[in-house]
Amino acid sequence: DESARPPAREEPQILFRRDARLEFDPGYQYGRRPKVNLLWRLGVPGDWDGWAIEPWDHPCPPYAEEAGAFAQAGWVARLFSGRADLENGDEESAIIVDRGQARVESIRGLLDRLDEQVGVTTVDCERTCMIRHIEPSVAHGVTIPGPLLDKLRATADDALKRGPYSVVDKLSLPPSGNRHDYWHPAPYYWPQRLRWRGMPYVFRDGRRVPGTRLYEPLSANYDRTRLQHMFDDSFVLALAWYHTGEVRYAEHAACLVRRWFLDPETAMNPHLEYAQVRWGHNGNKGNGRGIIEMKDLYFFLDGVRLLERGAYLSSSEQGALRHWFARYMDWLRTSIQGRGERAMNNNHGTYYDLQLTAIAAYLDEPGIMRETLRDSRSRLLAQFDSSGAQPEELKRTTTAHYCCFNLQGWIHLAMLAEGAGEDLWSFEGRDGRGIRRGMEWLLSHAEQYWPFAQLDEFDTKRFAPIWHANATRFGRPLAASDDHLESPADITPLFHPHDGIMPFWQLGILTLV
Repeated sequence: DESARPPAREEPQILFRRDARLEFDPGYQYGRRPKVNLLWRLGVPGDWDGWAIEPWDHPCPPYAEEAGAFAQAGWVARLFSGRADLENGDEESAIIVDRGQARVESIRGLLDRLDEQVGVTTVDCERTCMIRHIEPSVAHGVTIPGPLLDKLRATADDALKRGPYSVVDKLSLPPSGNRHDYWHPAPYYWPQRLRWRGMPYVFRDGRRVPGTRLYEPLSANYDRTRLQHMFDDSFVLALAWYHTGEVRYAEHAACLVRRWFLDPETAMNPHLEYAQVRWGHNGNKGNGRGIIEMKDLYFFLDGVRLLERGAYLSSSEQGALRHWFARYMDWLRTSIQGRGERAMNNNHGTYYDLQLTAIAAYLDEPGIMRETLRDSRSRLLAQFDSSGAQPEELKRTTTAHYCCFNLQGWIHLAMLAEGAGEDLWSFEGRDGRGIRRGMEWLLSHAEQYWPFAQLDEFDTKRFAPIWHANATRFGRPLAASDDHLESPADITPLFHPHDGIMPFWQLGILTLV
């Protein structure tokens, strides 16, 4: 229709002649009106004449010599994008959102393809991620300090006396009524006797509901304690087998893995739909925060690698285990709980990334690793400020715990990323915020009174693994006062699971061997 004149409602288009003297102002970044700035200078009339100048915008520019040479703005017909679904729609705003999302997906897809072409993020599924001195080609070997080996053997002997464990052993049923579903109440939400204004629970940060503390008798009603025993015992037993060659350790570790994941009569369903449930809330479904209860997969899967290397899990069992984790990973990435946890900007987001990266490494999924680590970089900039402090963790009532806990998660995630050819250690924002500055800020408080809220007693030995991770990675002590610190082999290898420190963490320190 030659008479058609579509309204120019979308962003303006500018066509340059070869002899044009004006250019875009580089001070206007994309999204902050770079085209409008030029139209203002040229005096081209349009809707933009009525736009407000926001406080964060550059001021309206003066006219150029060429101003007034144009009577009105023209119009353009946008070329077909190749995707009809982005060209149709009743509301223009919806079309723009779809186009913007398509642009983001295209850019990410291009970056992924470029990464693949240059070999970025290659995964060796057989190589342990958290235990650095174990090579796939070495069946046994690598001597570790005698006292540490003695402690490893004693811990493994204790583990032989426990288990095997299963979700079907809990003493209460999850809301689904299916014993194969993992089940645990929300630890900080206390029932209220008087349901004031329809609020049956009150949040008490740092105060755990009975039965949600690890290893207490009432925890037998739920699955959290059994899960932790399974993680810790199977990992320690696999390590003890590798360093001593004693078959009994590996056999019991394999038994733990089978009963929790593989035996149809006892296996856990591959989801956490009922982790951290508040009865009567959200249809009795769990909260995304419950995903953190599986955080220790990162070291557990190293133990699985050792068992697979020794053929203590058959090839069919290995395939079934990978199938279980592929289904669980899909649930993590697509469920309401998983998407919510991924969006968290505190320690929950960190441990979501750690868990997903560990599974992707085990399943040989470099694309998912790349995607997750890309999220991690954005998360890192959001969690730390320019001084290295962690504002979200400093809002809690147990700030020393959460600052250490979150930073430990970042250390483990950086170790995983390093094994895949990506460097989170040195990644920094423009103002220097990153893991290194976060460690420096935390350790600057290690030998003085902690100046922030800390409701519970805090184990100051938790600073030591962070100090040694910093010294190992960056090759220097932080201060002269740190010289008296014990060597890694002399520090306790076992911390409370809530601390976020893997059992026998020393074996992840390169300088130990």
